[in-house]
Amino acid sequence: MAITDAVGRLAIDNFAYVGSLARLTFRAAVAVVTGPRQGAGLRYRRALHQAMAVGVEAIPIISLITFFVGVILALQSAHELKRFGAMEFVPNAVALSLTRELGPLMTAIIVIGRSGSAFAAEIGTMKVSEEIDALETMALDPVSFLVAPKLVAMLIMMPCLTMWSDFMGIAGGAVFGILGAGFTITSYFRATLDSLLKEDIITGLIKAFMFGMVITAVGCQEGLMTGLGSEQVGRSTTTAVVKSIFVVILVDLGFTALFYFTSPS
Repeated sequence: MAITDAVGRLAIDNFAYVGSLARLTFRAAVAVVTGPRQGAGLRYRRALHQAMAVGVEAIPIISLITFFVGVILALQSAHELKRFGAMEFVPNAVALSLTRELGPLMTAIIVIGRSGSAFAAEIGTMKVSEEIDALETMALDPVSFLVAPKLVAMLIMMPCLTMWSDFMGIAGGAVFGILGAGFTITSYFRATLDSLLKEDIITGLIKAFMFGMVITAVGCQEGLMTGLGSEQVGRSTTTAVVKSIFVVILVDLGFTALFYFTSPS
């Protein structure tokens, strides 16, 4: 009975946590839509500031990592394709792997480490220092004041960052293709464009959009759940990173399966 009780409590806690994420996201989305008309809620300057922090400042590290990922993909693909005399398919393998899967996933993991943790630390610190209570005392909704700008910034910047990471990864693959596989710049990028369909790019962008929603919800929820004491801020930040990666992987799995079973054969 002890095992079944533990499993039952764990399942209830997990469903309750997912429900809290959905409720927080819904409240933030409502604030985005209705806040400007009410003269409250969403602050455009805060959203712009968050977009700069989430997107623009992340470009250097995302560029570097995805460029090297593209080189690695090209090397691994060439290692196998060379055995079958099919080196001309290296651009196809790199482009499809990046646009469908690795581009949005690598971008999400980097953004979790940079911004998801920062969301939890910022809101957690405000919770410990009772700034959240001060906002409520001033009749300001913490969700519309803190979470909504972050949600807007993340939903806009995640697809943009994903497109950039796709490009940098393909550029990394092109370096190997030109130096080690006999391609020219023109032939490599022509082969890449011929291998990609509109659905491949849209699939990755849909995933990126959902990843942005998940990262914002988990980071802000963990910050709002922070207990008393500075130690709790660190725990909330760590928990936000771990849970964000786990939920992003689950969302990725779900959408990959959905696209697989619904795509025309």
